[in-house]
Amino acid sequence: MSDAGYRTIYSPVDRNITIRFKSPPAGTCTTAFPTQKQYTGYVSLPPYTLAPIQQQYSINTFFWFIEARTDPSTAPLTIYINGGPGSSSMVGLFLETGPCEVIEIAQGKLGTKAREWGWDRSSNILYIDQPNEVGFSYDTRNNGSLDLLNSTVSFPPTAVPPGQPAYTFLNGTFSSNNSNKTTNTTETAALAVWHMLQGFLGTFPQYNPAVRLNNTLSGVVGVNLFTESYGGKYGPAFAARWEQQNQLRKSGLISRKTLEIRLASLGIIQGCVDDLVQGRFYPIFANNNTYGVQVLSLVDQQAAASSFLGPDGCQQLIQSCRTAVAAMDPDNEGNTASVNQICQTAQVSCNNNLLGPYQKTGRSLYDITQKTPDSFPPSTYLEYLNLADVQAAIGATVNYTETSSAVANAFAQTGDYERGDQISQMGYLLSMGVRVALIYGDRDFICNWVGGEAVSFSIAAQSPNYSPFYSAGYAAIVVNSTYVGGAVRQYGNLSFSRIYDAGHLVPAYQAETAFTVFTRIIMGSDISLGGPVDLSSFSSNGTMNATLTNTLPPANQPTCYIRNIENSCTDEQRELIRNEEGNIINDVLYSASSDWKAPASSVAVDAGYPGSIPSATTTTLATVSGTIVVETTTSVVLTGVFVATSTPSTTRKAASSKSCQISSALFVLNILCWTSFLS
Repeated sequence: MSDAGYRTIYSPVDRNITIRFKSPPAGTCTTAFPTQKQYTGYVSLPPYTLAPIQQQYSINTFFWFIEARTDPSTAPLTIYINGGPGSSSMVGLFLETGPCEVIEIAQGKLGTKAREWGWDRSSNILYIDQPNEVGFSYDTRNNGSLDLLNSTVSFPPTAVPPGQPAYTFLNGTFSSNNSNKTTNTTETAALAVWHMLQGFLGTFPQYNPAVRLNNTLSGVVGVNLFTESYGGKYGPAFAARWEQQNQLRKSGLISRKTLEIRLASLGIIQGCVDDLVQGRFYPIFANNNTYGVQVLSLVDQQAAASSFLGPDGCQQLIQSCRTAVAAMDPDNEGNTASVNQICQTAQVSCNNNLLGPYQKTGRSLYDITQKTPDSFPPSTYLEYLNLADVQAAIGATVNYTETSSAVANAFAQTGDYERGDQISQMGYLLSMGVRVALIYGDRDFICNWVGGEAVSFSIAAQSPNYSPFYSAGYAAIVVNSTYVGGAVRQYGNLSFSRIYDAGHLVPAYQAETAFTVFTRIIMGSDISLGGPVDLSSFSSNGTMNATLTNTLPPANQPTCYIRNIENSCTDEQRELIRNEEGNIINDVLYSASSDWKAPASSVAVDAGYPGSIPSATTTTLATVSGTIVVETTTSVVLTGVFVATSTPSTTRKAASSKSCQISSALFVLNILCWTSFLS
């Protein structure tokens, strides 16, 4: 790994910030049209950039930007951030919303193909690996060893331990994996990303909606921010912090050379927002849900509810945490030991009492219909992003890791999850005219939709003009001419969507539905049908409750991925690995090589890899009135969003992905300490 091919410049906004970037070769992430530009790279902040926060370490934040499929010069800009804390946004890019997905081309060869419902279909999109040490981001580069049997990194690199298969112990280059050299609170992360965006948007003004010639709001960056899972914390806090920076800029307390960053819309997918609101719904959902899966008995449900409300219960401990934060750490810098201890105690107790009983049942935290282990979405992309030619193509200077234990631990040590007041922040955003959209799959347990619905009501309660939200009805989310993908309550700029048959990573389960809802949100449309509306007075119509019951899907058969052993492999499969039995093909364990099925020959035609676009795409570049026209051989329509005129009579099962559940590697959680979310 090297910096070869990078262009390095100083930020036009702040010369202390450097930006290194390159254009990945065609096929690295195959897009619908080969004319779509991509940029990958790092925005680097030196120590003390976040002062007065004690940032005594360098921050090198990795990004991957992809142009919209059509009209990128006028398309919206969307920032996409996964959760954790400590989870890479490459999860979102390669498993959920990005323009491409990783596939097998042949034995020993992986590539990418264009994703039909990638969000680049309607927006320029920027994926950010944050905080520091997440994904491809790093503080310093260190040679070390990665043990795939337990997902740990050690320094310096060593030989393979005796008796351990060599393919499970890999030497590489990593961040320091030091919890003291990364962000430890959501508020600090918000400031770091603000600085990162100053660098990116200053370097690529052509994608900045504020400086386009037809933009009447000169100097204001109108962007969309979509976050997932722990993004229920990130999203509101980031937006609120950025608005604080806007005010400091206006008052002259920070340089007016900085860019004002203001949101057009905030989307939270499967957000864990606030245990004070969502906590009591964990035992309720485990006992009574629309799939008829009774994970907890009524007695266990009542016991968990009592522990939440009782003396020294979760509710009381959270209130103590927030009282301490307000008195002694109002800026949430996470540097006051006594506050950290109070909030950490609340986080651990809430985790043990609300989630512990469920975890003991062996059911997936991310899909109540499945047991563990389960291996959807596929982990193939982990191997792809660690291939030398792929890392050279994108200019990565460290090996890829999906989840950072250092970041997870840093946030756990401050009890960050129980600190925030994100609901009032979202009420504030509504008052600023920002569209606030909550999107929840109905199969997830860890951030379940019933708790998410309660969050939506709490946001409305924070906003004096949003009392009509309570009386707005649930309208069908019409995805295409034959399928209803969910139900939405929408009033003004506030919406709550329940997505049918989707687990924690909603777009991985229901790609078309997720794209449709996303696009209608950023367009300011009616989320039910997709038509234009006046959001100053619009209200959805329908039933007062989203009561549709679901059909329980079949159980999944786990696929054992070598780069995700802990969370995708059964005990029997792990035994095969320890005994060096079975066969590894494209990072998957098979009992016999004959169990592997070669991809159809047509797959290779649709796939690209670094330096090679799919052979199925025949590109003709011609200028018509100054516009590049691209002709392809595909018959699939790869642009546009559906606008409905009515609700179809066929409303179920037409758009479902395979029965599935997210690998728990992405949501670093254990029975003793709630250390991380994903997505």
